[in-house]
Amino acid sequence: GCDASVLLDPTKANPQPEKLGLPNFSLRGFEVIDAIKAELEKKCPGVVSCADIVAFAGRDASYFLSYGRVKFDMPAGRYDGKVSLADETLTDLPPPFANLQLLKDMFAAKGLNTVDMVVLSGAHSIGRSHCSSFSSRLPPPSNASDMDPALAAKLKADCASSTGADNTVVQDQETPDELDNQYYLNVLNHKVLFESDAALLKSNDTARLVYAAAAYQKLWQYKFGEAMVKMGGIEVKTGANGEIRKMCGSVNKLAYPGY
Repeated sequence: GCDASVLLDPTKANPQPEKLGLPNFSLRGFEVIDAIKAELEKKCPGVVSCADIVAFAGRDASYFLSYGRVKFDMPAGRYDGKVSLADETLTDLPPPFANLQLLKDMFAAKGLNTVDMVVLSGAHSIGRSHCSSFSSRLPPPSNASDMDPALAAKLKADCASSTGADNTVVQDQETPDELDNQYYLNVLNHKVLFESDAALLKSNDTARLVYAAAAYQKLWQYKFGEAMVKMGGIEVKTGANGEIRKMCGSVNKLAYPGY
């Protein structure tokens, strides 16, 4: 999403854009980005990209959800991408069942190291998850995972549905609406949802980082800001391979007829 490809709506030419990829089903707030873009186009048309809006929204959300404790400057200048494919979400986004080596490999493929990976995992301190993303870690017949039994029982009840609906639950049961280091305490207490969360304790290098983040919230907050800026610079588009969209849900049709 660093080039705003996740914002593009389906079209006849591209019926399966990134936002329809399975890992993105729980994404919300597209209308907020659209409203911001509309206001910016009134004031300075064709200047601020949707990709920059997303990056700034991530910066501001981090600030407000942490009560001003996570604060960083996000560089601008991105252009918007013109390609959005649902299939790429499966190859580029780490799945909730990823083991530690897969996590390291997928982050490394985007230029992010192990510290970045552990630090950015703290974003799971907020947000919601579909039950299907962690159902394999719940009983019955027996809980094969190391999830806290009380949490597993609660999640099983919360995920139960007479209609077969894929319910959602908060990722952090303790402080669900605050971006803080509670996530790392949850990892240590085996109170996380995903196999990829629990995997952070599977090796000494990542476990040490988890303990450090749990013990020193200010350190994690600073490193989180650094990692967000680093992530915001992945594969940035320029005028040579991007554009400044007029609307975030579609490419500029005059330049790309038939899309």
